[in-house]
Amino acid sequence: MADYDYDLFVIGAGSGGTRASRVAAAHGAKVAVAEEYRVGGTCVIRGCVPKKLLVYGAHFAEDLQDAKRFGWNVPAKCEFDWKTLTANVFEEVDRINQAYTSTLESHDVEIINERAELTGPNNIRLASGREVTAKYILIATGARPHIPTCPGHEFGITSNEAFHLPDIPKRILIAGAGYIANEFAGIFHEFGAKVTLINRTDQILRGYDESCRDRLLQISMMKGIDFRFNAKFQGIEQQPDGSLKVSMSNHEPIHVDCVMFATGRVPNTENLGLEAAGVELNEKGAVKVDEDNRSTVPSIYAVGDVTDRVQLTPVAIREGQAFADSVFGGKPTRVDYHCIPSAVFSHPQMAGVGMTESQAKMKVGSVKVYTSDFRPMKNVLAGRNERALYKMICEGTTGKILGIHMIGPEAAEILQAAAVAVKAGLTKDDFDATVALHPTMAEELVLMK
Repeated sequence: MADYDYDLFVIGAGSGGTRASRVAAAHGAKVAVAEEYRVGGTCVIRGCVPKKLLVYGAHFAEDLQDAKRFGWNVPAKCEFDWKTLTANVFEEVDRINQAYTSTLESHDVEIINERAELTGPNNIRLASGREVTAKYILIATGARPHIPTCPGHEFGITSNEAFHLPDIPKRILIAGAGYIANEFAGIFHEFGAKVTLINRTDQILRGYDESCRDRLLQISMMKGIDFRFNAKFQGIEQQPDGSLKVSMSNHEPIHVDCVMFATGRVPNTENLGLEAAGVELNEKGAVKVDEDNRSTVPSIYAVGDVTDRVQLTPVAIREGQAFADSVFGGKPTRVDYHCIPSAVFSHPQMAGVGMTESQAKMKVGSVKVYTSDFRPMKNVLAGRNERALYKMICEGTTGKILGIHMIGPEAAEILQAAAVAVKAGLTKDDFDATVALHPTMAEELVLMK
């Protein structure tokens, strides 16, 4: 049997790579992980964690307005300091980064802070020139924001740079209509920016339930966010005053102070030596893997966003755990991708699990839809006209719940518990038999008609 420097060499210390490294080491493997940026990956360093903290900060804009109706003497004009928020966010990111690092170190995982490249099925070359071998290699390099190739694209930023803006731009154009675009549209709007969102089609949040995304569009427009649909980027020109002139199809040009691209994500597979090692990529440049996370090379595996499956942090963590348990723990494990809950931290939040109404009608045929369209109690007293919408999609004859979708305050927090019920295969009757917890928004889940 060949001798290797490591039992497992992981490239990328994001959510998936970190979990796989830690669990494999706990199973007794000798593990090293190479990370050229920071331990924690996109989610911790420049993704869902800092973004959610910005969402919390942005919500205070509405909370301070609403507080007056609840008896609080709030100044007519409250001052917001972007630098204070971002400094505190970066401090929290540093704390989590150190926690991830400490977890790996406590499990005797060797952290190598440099870029790694494959030179064969079991061979890795580090940026320093050092060459090492491993029985198994795990690719967990994640993905990065896609940048359009229009003229002047270098003047735009992505979600990576959004956290490092020196100030809130007075006018910002966001390209895209997925969850990142809508989340940052809400964030920047609440902080006082004039937000324009453009998309090459006429839909936002494709894949989410139609009623919920229509409600978000309606609320966002009511708040003053401008949407331009069927608008394809043609170019960005920097003006003498530093502003940006953005040209697009089917619409007049617009002048803004910042352009943010939120037009999808691209797997980080370039210059890793994957092709030289024999690893096949799909048409999107993602690593092809089977149900056990194994690539077309038996010794090389991949998890997370680099595989182009479900691009969510908890999924990458599950995949990393399944890989380590299967390969090093003697417990063959596969990830179940059925009924994965997801959320959009927009203003207000959207969340969903299972099939949408249109998906259910196409796949099942006989479908019953139950809804609750209501004004949350807090919004009533605050004088805020936003309405929440909850939808339950059920199989027509058995009443089995196929999906739950909602838009409203704290939708994501509420949906997590409801997702357990959908995953467990419960029925509308099971929900109806549950006594409502009053007065809450969540009680609408057991009162839908």
